[in-house]
Amino acid sequence: MSAKQRVLVLFGGRSAEHEISLLSARFVVEALDPARFEAVLVGIDKQGRWQLESLESLLAAGKDARAIALAPGSPGVALPPRPSPNGALELSVEGREPLPVDVVFPVLHGPMGEDGTVQGLLELSGLPYVGAGVLGSAVGMDKDVMKRLLVQAGLPVLPYVTLRHSRYGKARAAALAEASQLAFPLFVKPANLGSSVGVSRVLAPGELGAAVDHAFEFDGKVVIEQGLEHPREIELAVLGGEEPVVSVPGEIVVDHPDGFYSYAAKYLDASGAVTRIPAELAPAEVREAQALSLRTFEALECDGMARVDLFLGKDRKLWVNEINTIPGFTQISMYPKLMEESGVPPRQLVTRLVEQALARAAQKSARKTST
Repeated sequence: MSAKQRVLVLFGGRSAEHEISLLSARFVVEALDPARFEAVLVGIDKQGRWQLESLESLLAAGKDARAIALAPGSPGVALPPRPSPNGALELSVEGREPLPVDVVFPVLHGPMGEDGTVQGLLELSGLPYVGAGVLGSAVGMDKDVMKRLLVQAGLPVLPYVTLRHSRYGKARAAALAEASQLAFPLFVKPANLGSSVGVSRVLAPGELGAAVDHAFEFDGKVVIEQGLEHPREIELAVLGGEEPVVSVPGEIVVDHPDGFYSYAAKYLDASGAVTRIPAELAPAEVREAQALSLRTFEALECDGMARVDLFLGKDRKLWVNEINTIPGFTQISMYPKLMEESGVPPRQLVTRLVEQALARAAQKSARKTST
């Protein structure tokens, strides 16, 4: 019987989505097939230190995003790994023997993890990893660059304005006046963040300045998007591979004082939103939503997994909102729910993602590196 493959589940990170990442890691670890895989848990704290975590400490941390945290005093982990005599890659662990690993499953949300930075480090280290590569991760994180590519690909995107802090500080009034030309309501977002952190819904010009200032607390670039009156929020999951699988559409129905699918509605208020899977759409709308999701996945050079978020207006027109290249894997997250409804339960989903990562790495290693 062959040895189990060691899957390094990488979570935490130096972003405002740190706690959500811990919840996602718990889900992934519990979904790993124990007959085939052995989980190696590595957390990144908010100062950027990599440390070896135990399954017991992760499970004991609970499921409350307001209280979950990495275990203090855990041994440090160093990258890049070093090759062992048999060619395997080994992590250097503080005070312990080197730890062989076969593949990495990043469950990092937000900057310094989902934006191509960690993916680049893993590429340099020679470690296979789940999900989009450096390019797809980077453009999937930056909402401004993402929208430019989607527009270039001919996909339907609502009007938007991008503000950079350097210009905003010198011409605040002019920047706000330009953004106010968009039709309200507006959504103000940090360009490089997720989980609705730093996002505000703006109903009138007088509210815009405070919302932009708040978003700039999280990023040096802010995207202001024109919204729709009471849109339906439609989400689809994409599982990559040679023939990507697109899930049935799901719908987020928000019932929260924030008026949109905010961080509080997602993670802090148990009744802030409900999901409808599958979404109540006409067959033609389902096909269109799936086609838009696949085109978005391909236009942004994604791989492995992604969740594509769409808006459906009162006129029944679908708009692409954004993509998430490392979607949430919490108990309430849409990505695993959508895939399960589409015939891919959590254990099979995680297995297929790991297998794809190993296959992609094998293809890369077979390519020529010299003429």
